[in-house]
Amino acid sequence: MWTTRRRTLGLAALPLGLAALSRPGLAQGGDRPIRLIVPAPPGGPTDILARVTGEKAAATLGQPVVVDNRAGGGGVIGAEATHRAAPDGLTIMIGHNQTHASNQAMMARLPFHVVDGFTPVAKLGTVHHATVVPANSRARSMAELQAMGRNGGRVSYASSQAGSASHVIAETFVRRSGMDATHVPYRGAAPAATDTVAGVVDFYVSTFPTVANLIRDGRLRALSVGAPRRLAAFPDIPTTAEAGVPYMAVDAWFGVFGPAGMPPATTERLAAAFIGALSDEAVQRRLAAAGFTLDPLPPAAFAAFQRNETVRWAEMVQLTGVRLND
Repeated sequence: MWTTRRRTLGLAALPLGLAALSRPGLAQGGDRPIRLIVPAPPGGPTDILARVTGEKAAATLGQPVVVDNRAGGGGVIGAEATHRAAPDGLTIMIGHNQTHASNQAMMARLPFHVVDGFTPVAKLGTVHHATVVPANSRARSMAELQAMGRNGGRVSYASSQAGSASHVIAETFVRRSGMDATHVPYRGAAPAATDTVAGVVDFYVSTFPTVANLIRDGRLRALSVGAPRRLAAFPDIPTTAEAGVPYMAVDAWFGVFGPAGMPPATTERLAAAFIGALSDEAVQRRLAAAGFTLDPLPPAAFAAFQRNETVRWAEMVQLTGVRLND
């Protein structure tokens, strides 16, 4: 078991480690690698953000940054591994609105507090959600999708995992539309998108980076996107407001967290490296192409933002009734 996992992580993390080791100044940060936990499988937006920013941050820090994918448990497996780590800056994670906000309201037996159990390091960016259907779906609008699940019809919808933003937003849509729908949770955004392409499910409310290329290639049809205006790269996709479902305009946010009790100097050093990575033009291009909006916040501002988000997501969870491990 240990050998298999070690081999998988080593191959996944190799580009980041080599990128850092090839730069001068490694000794300034010591030769111990920083483990960057991703609470999701490879291929989704959390993983994309980790690898793109981690590579640049490694060069700045003078230390290898090793991506460690710890999927499962609604993000709890990866978050708990971070929570239990020594607060020395050598174990951090990319967290998001589920791992560090909505899980607090959805899970009665969460093994940590999403605010008190972590040190917010830096908010990095947000992504919009798109409602997508298979390319051969008979639904060509949100209204037609609603009709499929009404009057004796039944539909199924994917989510990146139970309790994720994609689950909560889709369930809000189902309840407010009066649809009869079955939720099909997956272990990550990429496999949920793959099964939507294959027609295993009828629709999927996905973070845009996950499905952008599938929409561009015609393998998925986007019915709406939760953005304030149409996306320049996808001008044919109506906004949720234009599609008649403005309540679905909910962004997913992502940021770096460490265990509770990290020294301020360590926190500031990590924040400077990851926020600094966002100023690199190549990083900006790669993340923009993946659908990210970069809106960084330093530690104190990120901490205040996270506290507010726990309140907002608790209200959404109460509305939908989504619960995990009750």
